[in-house]
Amino acid sequence: MSIKKLIIFITFYLFTSISSYAADTYFIDFQKVLNISKPGAEAQIKLKKKFESESKKFIKLEKDIKKEESSIISQKKTISADAYKDKVQVLRKKVSKLQKDKQNSFSSIAKSRKEARVSLLTAVNPIIKKYMEENKIRLILNKKSVVMGDTTLEITDQIIAILNKELPSLKVN
Repeated sequence: MSIKKLIIFITFYLFTSISSYAADTYFIDFQKVLNISKPGAEAQIKLKKKFESESKKFIKLEKDIKKEESSIISQKKTISADAYKDKVQVLRKKVSKLQKDKQNSFSSIAKSRKEARVSLLTAVNPIIKKYMEENKIRLILNKKSVVMGDTTLEITDQIIAILNKELPSLKVN
């Protein structure tokens, strides 16, 4: 008789513990969190300004080099062949340095963007975990992986609201 009571108790315990969690699977749009949340949007703006600033700087340098090239070409007939060759060599070094600096600069911006993304996602994970515990959610999927779902199961806006409160800004290098 005690075995029956034990089986009934275990069955009752399993059903109550399983039903205490939400039965639905929820999803979140991480792209929206990255782009629309206050820290994500601010980071995007900072990186965009940095990119535009660097682009303008390199466009100006490229124009200066083109002017110098035109000047050297116009001097070709008035200076000696060796002097011309030396000026062309110096110009080539400037062009090479400019290209290398430009590549390094844009690589640095890309690295900063990646670091900001990782930093934001790292900040979002504990928020999502806490949200899951508070709302007894067992599974949250990335919206990219969802083919079709009820929009009431999307928790993106709730997570963005919590993130905006807990992380007002994000440090961008």
